Amino acid sequence: MTFQVGRCRLYERLKIADMTQTDLAEKIKMKRQQISDYANNRNVMSLSNAKSIAYALNCHIDDLYEWIEIPPSKRNRNNNRNQEE
Repeated sequence: MTFQVGRCRLYERLKIADMTQTDLAEKIKMKRQQISDYANNRNVMSLSNAKSIAYALNCHIDDLYEWIEIPPSKRNRNNNRNQEE
């Protein structure tokens, strides 16, 4: 099964954890602007940052984003296009 990263759910996870972006940034020693960029879908978290954030928010790494399943039919079309190029 293949997935694509969807919308960031960081705002939701912060609310559940009763934390602000600043609280999270201080807890994991990251700039608040970087947290804001993730929350507003301007950047996608690296795996290591996502793991640190999930740990700080006491949630699973998969909870940080919506995940979009890519159906096999679309995967095959994309693979065929890439092979033709």
